[in-house]
Amino acid sequence: MRSKLLWTLLVLFALGVAVMCTPVPQKFEERKMSDRKSVQRLDLSQFSSRAPGKPLDLLFIHHSCGGQLLAPVGRSIGDNCILQSHPNGGNLRAMLEENDYRVHEASYGSRLGENTDVFDWLPKFRNQMTDVLKCDAQDSSFADGRRNQIVMFKSCFPNNSFRSEGAAPGDPSGPELTVWNAKAAYTALLDELRKQPDVLFVCVTAPPIAPGKKTLPLWRDLASRAKTMLKGSHIDLAESGHLAREFNNWLCDTGGWLKDYPLKNAVTFDYYDLLTDCGESDLCRYPTGDGGNSHPSSEGNQKAARAFVPFLNQAIHRAGLVQ
Repeated sequence: MRSKLLWTLLVLFALGVAVMCTPVPQKFEERKMSDRKSVQRLDLSQFSSRAPGKPLDLLFIHHSCGGQLLAPVGRSIGDNCILQSHPNGGNLRAMLEENDYRVHEASYGSRLGENTDVFDWLPKFRNQMTDVLKCDAQDSSFADGRRNQIVMFKSCFPNNSFRSEGAAPGDPSGPELTVWNAKAAYTALLDELRKQPDVLFVCVTAPPIAPGKKTLPLWRDLASRAKTMLKGSHIDLAESGHLAREFNNWLCDTGGWLKDYPLKNAVTFDYYDLLTDCGESDLCRYPTGDGGNSHPSSEGNQKAARAFVPFLNQAIHRAGLVQ
């Protein structure tokens, strides 16, 4: 009996030493600003930021972070991430409605909203575009036959957990989340957007990963790292953040995703960049859960909402949806 107990203690000690020697996921090094590549963003300043002046139907395909961005601040009320209110609320829905947009949503629990990862958008828009454009709510269609004139789509924060740079030209079907595979997926997506020149597609970049809780009790720290080791799911936050920055910069840079795209019906709103305080970090500056939860806080979502409305107004004028 004593020998079994001694053996168990030795195994636990060895595991503890191994865990203690494993790099802590919460710790990361920020890059210097001089190390960051400058991004040439689409200049919308020549276009009016006034409201469209007529109702425009807008569909947002999202999961939890998108639902919280839309919702006003309050206790959590709603189903399937279509929320009436939430503590992390950004109040974007009300702001859009004040600017003449009729907001429609597809999220969890619907065929159109269920899958929103990087590699889901191409098959979704290729195979379900007709249903997307006539979506009123979830899988319900407009009764009067009208179509959405604006389609917003956003992946959630796990889609910034990049594993590596990958190899060019990348595979649009993944499945490994590398920078080159993600670029290939979004590049292939342009062929589907091109087929709908009268619809404005707004790509909303995925929110950044949280840096992790500032402090953890020793026993929780050991348990967390042991769990990560056993799962083999450790992600170097610094490296993953650098790769996320590279990909999201590419989505927004005029020399990136839309470089050779001839139409004006596609734009990128950089939710990721805003939540990193515009390059001050590669990770979320507005996390929740004492820094360990990647769902952005109400402060971060309200910041994004205030920036989004004039951005969208300028984008619809650029796209010719209003005169």
